[in-house]
Amino acid sequence: MNYPAELKYSKDHEWVRFEGDTAFIGISDFAQDALGDVVFINLPGEGDEAVAGETFGDVESVKAVSDLVSPVSGTITAVNEALADAPETLNADPYGAWIIKVEGVTATEELLDAAAYEAFCQQEG
Repeated sequence: MNYPAELKYSKDHEWVRFEGDTAFIGISDFAQDALGDVVFINLPGEGDEAVAGETFGDVESVKAVSDLVSPVSGTITAVNEALADAPETLNADPYGAWIIKVEGVTATEELLDAAAYEAFCQQEG
């Protein structure tokens, strides 16, 4: 498993990369591995509110459908529409394939650093 140190993580297996006031959010390597081959993603709309701990979409794999749970709160300012046509990108490049961008970010207290997230995943595995 890969746990890039520059990212923050949620216990729901989403990652967050901060660039200034913008948070890019995707699913972790652990999540894509557990899901198996991703075949569909249900994306939110730009302008929607993301609320920490609440669902903002879902991913469907050959194994199951899993909710995408926002690791932060804020306004969704961009959605990676390319994933609608190529959801398998989440498997091939989980840390390059962001799902949403969020601005006005709050509720970051629950985020884990890479070492804490790796330990959490080992407990789950």
